[in-house]
Amino acid sequence: MSDNRLSVFKTYKLYVGGKFPRSESGRVYEVTDSKGNWLANAPQSSRKDARDAVVAARKAFGGWSGATAYNRGQILYRVAEMLEGRRDQFVREVADAEGLSKSKAAAVVDAAVDRWVWYAGWTDKIGQIVGGANPVAGPFFNLSTPEPTGVVTVLAPRKSSFLGLISVIAPVIATGNTAVVIASADAPLPALSLGEVLATSDLPGGVVNILSGRTAELAAPLASHQDVNAIDLTGADPALAKELEIAAADNLKRVLRPQHVDADGDGAPTDWSADPGTHRLTAFLETKTVWHPTGSLGASGSSY
Repeated sequence: MSDNRLSVFKTYKLYVGGKFPRSESGRVYEVTDSKGNWLANAPQSSRKDARDAVVAARKAFGGWSGATAYNRGQILYRVAEMLEGRRDQFVREVADAEGLSKSKAAAVVDAAVDRWVWYAGWTDKIGQIVGGANPVAGPFFNLSTPEPTGVVTVLAPRKSSFLGLISVIAPVIATGNTAVVIASADAPLPALSLGEVLATSDLPGGVVNILSGRTAELAAPLASHQDVNAIDLTGADPALAKELEIAAADNLKRVLRPQHVDADGDGAPTDWSADPGTHRLTAFLETKTVWHPTGSLGASGSSY
């Protein structure tokens, strides 16, 4: 092999509607590692890109929310298979993004894949946990079942470029929602590479849409967007989170604002390696309650 061979640098792109567009603005920004060394140019998304992502997410919502929970679980597990196959790439990107040794980055990636599998297993079980038959005074069945909220904007953690990213995306789509994800501005490369994994799995285009760029610039129009149903503020600092909550109130969005902010100097950073529980699964679910009259069977008059 020739020692004079030129390296082929990777071009990172957005992931919107199952495709890989560049930002419509044509802007890019430099991404560096923890020591300030250049890694790549990432697309700097615009408000138009954010609106396009919402359109794609809304278009995908009907088919994804209407799929059986078991089928969603199968598709999410397929994503985990694809992540496992690209493990070395993500180890390298996480090590660069978070300033970790190769062994520590490998542990983070393994935990992220395991986390994705864990959420995949919940798709056909969460309904049994938060739904059920309710006792009522009268000849009725009264059943409560969870349903997805709709299109969810997710502000990915700023520091945890992969495990935290997986931990906020997987529960949103596991429960039948679609997502518009704003990647960490400082460490977007693992998120953009995740888009490549999702595109080569069985996940329908538009279920997850990934944008990179300035968080505040993208989050503001999404928080006020009338076709966004919920927003996860994990990657927002307290000042931005407050502004976004106010904007989200305009159409009564569901808002998830974690107690601890994953940001410099503001509270204790989230421990993404801890047991995630089910609170992120239930954060973007609505409860539908159905009343149905009981009837009688035959001459005996026994009811069911």
